[in-house]
Amino acid sequence: GASDAPPAEEVEAEVEAVAEVEAEADADVEADAVAVAVADVEAEEEVAVEAEAEAAPDAPPAEQIAEDGSAPEEAGAEAEATGHEEEDHHLHPSQRKSRFGLKRKKKKKEPENSAAKYAKKLKNRNRMNIQRKILHASFGLFFSALNHAIPHNRFVPGMTILTSATLVMELLRYRKGFGWMNDALHFVLGSQLRKHEMEGKFTGSFYYFLGVTCTAALFPKTAASMGMAQLALADPSASYFGRQTRHIYWSRIEGGLGGFGRNKGVLGFLGGALFCFPYNFRCFSAAKWGDSGIPGGTKALLLVSLGLGFAGAFADLAVPTPAVTMPSKICGVSVPPFHIDDNFVVPIFSGYACTKIFEAVGWPQELGLAKYILF
Repeated sequence: GASDAPPAEEVEAEVEAVAEVEAEADADVEADAVAVAVADVEAEEEVAVEAEAEAAPDAPPAEQIAEDGSAPEEAGAEAEATGHEEEDHHLHPSQRKSRFGLKRKKKKKEPENSAAKYAKKLKNRNRMNIQRKILHASFGLFFSALNHAIPHNRFVPGMTILTSATLVMELLRYRKGFGWMNDALHFVLGSQLRKHEMEGKFTGSFYYFLGVTCTAALFPKTAASMGMAQLALADPSASYFGRQTRHIYWSRIEGGLGGFGRNKGVLGFLGGALFCFPYNFRCFSAAKWGDSGIPGGTKALLLVSLGLGFAGAFADLAVPTPAVTMPSKICGVSVPPFHIDDNFVVPIFSGYACTKIFEAVGWPQELGLAKYILF
């Protein structure tokens, strides 16, 4: 077998011949590819030239411009600039350069407004916020006591001024030059704000003040004070119990009935109503009944205290989540982003319910609460 093997020189010669043939074939393929690419580029340039000619049919050629008296250098410079632009067109954006050898400038990013900056740090309304709930209850009881202590003709105008000032702030704080208002809000309230309150919507404070103002203006002093107390207690407690029992699927209303109670729960409603009961019972027990005592006795006291708590919790349940918002334009006119808010609905409905419950059990509308409400 060894004697039949070809010499080593012949094998090397054959290998070299095969390599040369393969190299020539590769060169032919590359040449064809380059030719196709050049043809494509030339076709694109012809299409671009035809498009420019159609767009400006009356534009004279560069030679004619030079004959009319303009400097031929300008035409040459324009052609050179066009050539640079066409060259840049085929490059990746990161490789494009101007004809002066400098990189193209990136567009400056517009500065982010303060509201959007804070919105990124805040939580949405689905998160439990105990501090916000405590603040909510504290303000409600404070306004209830203030309405009880201050004469009606002073409390209502004072609340009207506060509500109007808050509305002006809400209308201005998203405009240019008023970002400092958002800075002040975030400095004072911090994480107690919600995400949507820095994303174009009004804060709950405006609806809170508006609800308190309307309640004080519409109903007798005791009914108004107790309506504000239901806002202070029923709203945050119903929210708390609702979130704590959201895993109990049968208690959830989900879509609601025409939006009524959407994304809220029956157990939250019951928890809010029962949470108000001890406060209501104590307030009415300490009221100024005189020598005749409580009409209807303890039974009436229990019914009124429980009924008023259910009224406050029901008003909170009725407001859907997320809230129903007004359209951005009405008859082509832009309107502020008002929405139905429980801070507005709960005290008004509770104050109205208090007057009707008093009528049902025979209690006087002018019933006075104790000096310090609870004692």
